[in-house]
Amino acid sequence: MPIHPRESDPAVPDPSDPAGEGAVRPPGGDLPRSGSPTGPGPDTGGGEPGPDAAGGPAPTEDEHEAELKELEDRWRRALADLDNLRKRHVRELERERTSERSRTAAAFLPVIDNLELALTHAGSDPGAIVEGVRTVRDQAVNVLELLGYPRHAETGVAFDPARHEVVGVVQDADTPPGTVVEVLRPGYGDGERQLRPAAVTVAKRE
Repeated sequence: MPIHPRESDPAVPDPSDPAGEGAVRPPGGDLPRSGSPTGPGPDTGGGEPGPDAAGGPAPTEDEHEAELKELEDRWRRALADLDNLRKRHVRELERERTSERSRTAAAFLPVIDNLELALTHAGSDPGAIVEGVRTVRDQAVNVLELLGYPRHAETGVAFDPARHEVVGVVQDADTPPGTVVEVLRPGYGDGERQLRPAAVTVAKRE
């Protein structure tokens, strides 16, 4: 009697199956092996970067030296221009000082001329020398005033520490305290343009 092969029941696991009971089989075909490519994947960029990857080619050493030399030339030219400017300023300042001294000296030339004229006529008329000296004094005071240094020799005014220097104090019952009663040496100029203060005597009360 022939023996027919027994058909396998799909519900009963085959003991010869290495997957064992409870294993899940793929729907068809074998699973892909790990590490084997299954298709064209994304580019990982493992190749060398292109010429535009770093923003263009890097400058060469010669270009660095040329740029450094240009900066050094600019720096040297700036120093030379600054030195020329300083020298020009010194020359202009000295020129202004010389010109100012010349104008001041020229303003006093007429004063010297009048003094010499007064001394020339002093022998023929001794009394005229006093009037000549007074005239020369007034002329010199006028020159100082034109230069910006007016004369201060007023009496009867209140004492001003910015314009007066006390060299003496007198008791005067008829004069308010702190009043200038005598000017011993006139002062010239005002404020920051003061040549010297006036030396005065001031009144006080007991």
